[in-house]
Amino acid sequence: MKIAIVTFQGFNELDSFIAAGMLNRMQPHGWEACITSPSEQITSMNGVTVRAQQPLEFANQADVVLFGSGVMTRDFANDPELLARLQLNPARQLIGAQCSGTLLMARLGLIDKLPACTDQRTKPWVEQAGIEVLDAPFHASGNLATAGGCLAAQYLASWVMLKRSSETATREALDYVVPVGEKASYTNKLLDTVRPFISG
Repeated sequence: MKIAIVTFQGFNELDSFIAAGMLNRMQPHGWEACITSPSEQITSMNGVTVRAQQPLEFANQADVVLFGSGVMTRDFANDPELLARLQLNPARQLIGAQCSGTLLMARLGLIDKLPACTDQRTKPWVEQAGIEVLDAPFHASGNLATAGGCLAAQYLASWVMLKRSSETATREALDYVVPVGEKASYTNKLLDTVRPFISG
């Protein structure tokens, strides 16, 4: 299972790193989540610089593509040359985004008629793209998902796990990351949030 965590300059660390960290707990099952970017190096909104593990075009081959957010996402969403490098296919790929990453999905024509989740700052821009914005942390339809709020990365990751693996394997992976003393309740909350969207 190849997973592209699409990450741009000015990225939000919580979006990219939480999703990557959680999904890489599935490595014993052959999963690999990679920070994927059009730049060899990317610097976060708080000055953390990392090296991309895969180029942007890796997203076109990946089984799962997740868009994080960042302070420059609106600029990237208005860059036709950059968007043209992404040839995604929701018929075979799981594709998700959170916060301003939802704007990228909108610009790529992936959620034209679907409601979506995003953060409050991005909400007007997504609505300008003709998308209904929900007051919810997570929503999915088929192979497409969106989430609102930095910590909603955990819902995207849990959705991917449950959608592409068993509940047993998902619970085993989550057991490493959920808070001690709250393992059962926290895991159940994550799964209860995404489970209604698994079969649709």
